[in-house]
Amino acid sequence: MLGGNGFHVSRMTRNPARAGLSLSSTRRHEMDNDLMETEQRHSVAELEDLAFELRSKLLQLCGTYEGAVHIGGDLSSADIFTALFHYGLHVDPDDISNPTRDRFLLSKGHAAVCMYIAMSMRGFFSYEGIVDTYGLLDSAYGMHPCKVQLPGVEASTGSLGHGLPIAVGMALSARHRGETHRVVCLLGDGETGEGSVWEAAMAARSNELGNLVAFVDRNRQLMTSFDGERVVLEPYPDKWAAFGWNVIQVNGHDMGELVSAIDRFPATDSNRPTVIICDTVKGKGVDFMEANLAWHAGSLNPTDLARALAALESGRTHSSAAEKETV
Repeated sequence: MLGGNGFHVSRMTRNPARAGLSLSSTRRHEMDNDLMETEQRHSVAELEDLAFELRSKLLQLCGTYEGAVHIGGDLSSADIFTALFHYGLHVDPDDISNPTRDRFLLSKGHAAVCMYIAMSMRGFFSYEGIVDTYGLLDSAYGMHPCKVQLPGVEASTGSLGHGLPIAVGMALSARHRGETHRVVCLLGDGETGEGSVWEAAMAARSNELGNLVAFVDRNRQLMTSFDGERVVLEPYPDKWAAFGWNVIQVNGHDMGELVSAIDRFPATDSNRPTVIICDTVKGKGVDFMEANLAWHAGSLNPTDLARALAALESGRTHSSAAEKETV
């Protein structure tokens, strides 16, 4: 469809494949490697179960960690992490230095713990190790990711607005070397108020980096305010389109739409970078946290943990019932 200024923006609708069907990707990777053989293939229903497990493990960690966790933005991006690590990324946890692997960068570094848990579920390391040492001095599992301390992490991030520029450099390097892997970067929408993001967006299109994909967690919240109260980002899809990017907009909590967007990745030798704008809700899955500024970061006492897990389970039950009614 055309955005407000006439730019082309693709609005994704739910993948027609039903929950019980295994999805086989039509996306690229003509590279000569063994990653395709080792990748897991999951149905939408399986991915939804994995996202539920990710949220549950995140909440349980928040119940054991004595400090504050950036729980709101973790929950809003949980479905994106699940779709990427269990469907979209060509990576092998047993061969993390494979030169043909996709590179994933977490620009919104404060969501590191959600990435750690997603990676543990993919087989990179153990969940128990995260729970035991998260946030401790010299732990590999810091509040922001560090590539020096944790193998499998591609870039040390946390200073917002820097992830996409790093990703552009990686994609440009791969292009010059004739490598065919993809570089994927997850940003928060709040950090796209940084000028460095748009400088990187311009550089990516100028250098025709079709091997670069950005996902934006569009939860419309900053730490202490809502989108539009301090920085006006809309018309958001049109901004990316104006920079020459291929724009796809999805419901970031609809696994079918996320999978469909991944299946539509252009070939890595194409000349336009792609952005997947994921409309999300901060605190998604826990009703008393959803769109609640108080839960940008926090911890869970035993009562809050039980309440949060019950809300998560209740939401899953209601979602399953609604799905059955539409079949």
